[in-house]
Amino acid sequence: MELKKLKARLSTAVRGHKLLKDKSDEMVRRFTLIIRENKRLRDEVERELSETLRQFSVARSLTPAYTVETAFAMPTVAVHAECETESVMGVDVPKVTVHKEERTNGLPYAFSEITSEADESVRRAYELLPLMVKLAEVEKSVRLLAAEIERNKRRVNALEYVMIPRLEETIKYIRDKLDENERAAIIRLMKVKNKE
Repeated sequence: MELKKLKARLSTAVRGHKLLKDKSDEMVRRFTLIIRENKRLRDEVERELSETLRQFSVARSLTPAYTVETAFAMPTVAVHAECETESVMGVDVPKVTVHKEERTNGLPYAFSEITSEADESVRRAYELLPLMVKLAEVEKSVRLLAAEIERNKRRVNALEYVMIPRLEETIKYIRDKLDENERAAIIRLMKVKNKE
């Protein structure tokens, strides 16, 4: 009876190992795709951000600091973010949607006070915000998937190197013991027949 139970457990463990291994392979494939997207977004954000900061530093050098800081402190848009989750191979990753709504018809300051470089840096910052939110979403997804891949690999390794070999060893031991008992019973029967 114990042998039958162990064989069933071994069969389940082998099937589970195969499923976890397949899941791990698919997660790594998806992880690779998300990593590529992350690199592309990061390069784009860094390039745009450096250009925006360059424009901003030029604007600050041409205009008094108080005027520039006051102009940039006035919001021109309202930003709303909808946060949801989606499942990637059983891992809940964030999904953020950014909605922007214009509050004014133009920039919140007089054109005579601020240079065109400041206008350009405000426009670039406005356009860069959704991209930065998307980058944050992708990077969080990468972290969550990496953690899940690591957990899944530990499970696969535990099955492959610990549980399955132990079950096979126990099954072999029980079979050997049953074979030994069967041989002993046959020898006893032969001895009994010889005595008759």
